[in-house]
Amino acid sequence: MILEIKTKRLILRSWRESDLEPFAQMNADPKVMEYFPSVMSREESDQLAKKMQSKIEETGYGFLAVSIPNVSDFIGFLGLNSIDKTTCPVHFSPAIEIGWRLESRYWGKGYATEGAIACLRYAFETLGLSEIVSFTAEQNIPSRTVMSKIGMQYDPKGDFDHPKLPEGHRLKKSVLYRLSLAKWKELNEAGKYSCDV
Repeated sequence: MILEIKTKRLILRSWRESDLEPFAQMNADPKVMEYFPSVMSREESDQLAKKMQSKIEETGYGFLAVSIPNVSDFIGFLGLNSIDKTTCPVHFSPAIEIGWRLESRYWGKGYATEGAIACLRYAFETLGLSEIVSFTAEQNIPSRTVMSKIGMQYDPKGDFDHPKLPEGHRLKKSVLYRLSLAKWKELNEAGKYSCDV
């Protein structure tokens, strides 16, 4: 399955073999991986990319590779991911999350916000989902800012300790954001998303 979502500046698309090298470089960058447990090896990065493409082919959605036409063929990934109790035993699963990871030189330009809004539209209008969640380490202010910009609402009662991290780990405390279909419709009708995609 070839999946493609276009915005004013971006193309979110299925993965290609040529994405593996820049993806590995990104995943080995300590700045990009600051709010993840560790940087990734080339093998780990390649396996992750292949897993992401497999999910797209199986479900019709997933974490998509991101291109900027006439600028860069690969700047990271952005999209939707299913969470279930077996892969991530958290209190809000099963759920569909939205997430992103971009090369640091493309931060601060609104690309994550722009691409995420397009993914929300795809989630609610094409896939017919009723809610999207997002979560990150409590101290990850950049990602939390994007979550707020795209209309997601912080759910303090949903805060949790990440089950895949050991006690005392600096990233153990995680925060949860939610966006319901009803809230998305309300914000969309109010023009919240009209200038961003």
